[in-house]
Amino acid sequence: MLCRIGEVEVWRILEINAPFLTPEKLFPTAGPELHHVLRAHAPGQLCEHSGKLILPIQGFLLKTPSHVILVDACVGNDKTASHADWNGRSDGRFMAALTAAGVTPDDVDYVLCTHLHVDHVGWNTRLENGKWVPTFPKAKYLLPADDVAHYGAEPGDTYAESVLPVIEAGQAEEVRPGHCLGDHVRLVATPGHTPGHVSVLIHSGGAEALITGDALHSTAQCHRPDWHFCFDDDPALAVQSRVALLEDSAEADRRVLGSHFSLPSVGRVRAAGDAFWWEPE
Repeated sequence: MLCRIGEVEVWRILEINAPFLTPEKLFPTAGPELHHVLRAHAPGQLCEHSGKLILPIQGFLLKTPSHVILVDACVGNDKTASHADWNGRSDGRFMAALTAAGVTPDDVDYVLCTHLHVDHVGWNTRLENGKWVPTFPKAKYLLPADDVAHYGAEPGDTYAESVLPVIEAGQAEEVRPGHCLGDHVRLVATPGHTPGHVSVLIHSGGAEALITGDALHSTAQCHRPDWHFCFDDDPALAVQSRVALLEDSAEADRRVLGSHFSLPSVGRVRAAGDAFWWEPE
């Protein structure tokens, strides 16, 4: 178990932890201070051998008193992806992590997608006899409504392989910020990376934690929330969402679980003048 928030158990479901792209590509507006800030505020995330940023690809499994909830479903196997290391994967690590958490696909009540990018929806489905079918046969898949409208208008491979099959199976529900799952989980609006992007607030027993999704990609963005991320749909809106998330989390003194933060990906945000700093646990 990664941590406990009141009555809620949080388990890491890790699929990949490897260099992705160069920081210059990922943070195109960072300027000459990029490497200095990364080394100071995200130690170990820059791979000195490849010069690329190490990005974990992980979901989080929540065991509440009422439900078993998977937040984000990583890349998946046999999928079509533009990133070579993600294309056509055949790997058992994701399922092994579920097993280590004491869960089978049949046990999952909800799959909650923070947004509909390839590395957050992949295990929504699996390939069976040449057909994409829901990986979690009893689960309701919660999909941000604005992302469904945006990506469903001109469906690409990711939508066709990992989103549309769960909709056609009658297992999808479109949701918006403020949506609650029982007494312990609520969706928080953090648009910009995608139109409907949400983060996930866990609250139980007087404690709180926030799963960021792709509102941030590095703990360095606590110090420099103005850094644009190259895959943000609306970079300016993403900055606004990032700053609001950091301000709110620092004020609430809640745990923050960074979906792409260097492992162990858990800590707290502290206010530091007109910026913030990351305090790992």
